[in-house]
Amino acid sequence: MFTGIIQGQGEIVGLRRSGQECRMDVRPLFPLENIVDGESIAHNGACLSVERHSGATFTVYASGESLSRTTLGDLRKGDLVNLERALALGDRLGGHLVSGHVDCVATVRSVEQAGSSLRCTLAFPPAFAAEVIEKGSVTLDGISLTINACGKDFLTVNVIPDTQKRTTMLHWRPGSRVNMETDLIGKYVRRIMQCQADGPAAPQKSSGINKEFLLQNGFL
Repeated sequence: MFTGIIQGQGEIVGLRRSGQECRMDVRPLFPLENIVDGESIAHNGACLSVERHSGATFTVYASGESLSRTTLGDLRKGDLVNLERALALGDRLGGHLVSGHVDCVATVRSVEQAGSSLRCTLAFPPAFAAEVIEKGSVTLDGISLTINACGKDFLTVNVIPDTQKRTTMLHWRPGSRVNMETDLIGKYVRRIMQCQADGPAAPQKSSGINKEFLLQNGFL
C-alpha cells in the first residue's frame, strides 16, 4: 500500500527484456536506505518487488501483465521514474490510499501555467469515468493529486511547485502517456453497485443474525 507522496526519482541504469517481460536496474537519486530484497517500491505508480540490491542500485522485475497495463514498457535506459516505498503502519497518510495497481494509461492533453502551479488536463478511457469524481483523488505516475474537474473521458489537476520539483511531471507534454490509478474506495463501491444491479447472488445459509435479532439484543 502507498500514499502517492513521491519520495524522489530514480534513474533506469539497466534494462533487460525477455519476451513480454523485463528486469530493470534502478539508481535512486535521493537517499533510499536499508533496501530489503522482496520489498515493494512503486515506480511511476506501479508496484514492483525488489529482486536484489547492491550498492547504489536495485533490480526489479516487471511481468507481461505489468507491461501491458502500464507505461513501464516505454522506459529506456537513462529515463527517470517516480519512486515511493510502501507505507509503514503508523506513517502519516499524506496523500490517499494507493494500491500501486495501475488501472489504465492516461494521455496528457495540455499543460498550462496557473500561477506557480501547472494545470494539466489528461484523457483516459471512458470505462473508468465512474471512478473519477470532482475533488476526488487520482494517482498519476504515482503522484497523489486532487481532481479539479472531470468529464466522461478527461480530468484536470493542479500540480504545486513542490510536486513539480520532486517528480517527473515537469517532463509531461501533450501526448505524454501516464500511469493512472483511480480511487481505491470508489472501485469497491462501483463493484458492489454492479453486483446489486445484476440481481441477488445464490442463496446462502442464514447466520441467524437479522434486524429482529439485533433489536432484541440492543444493537439498533
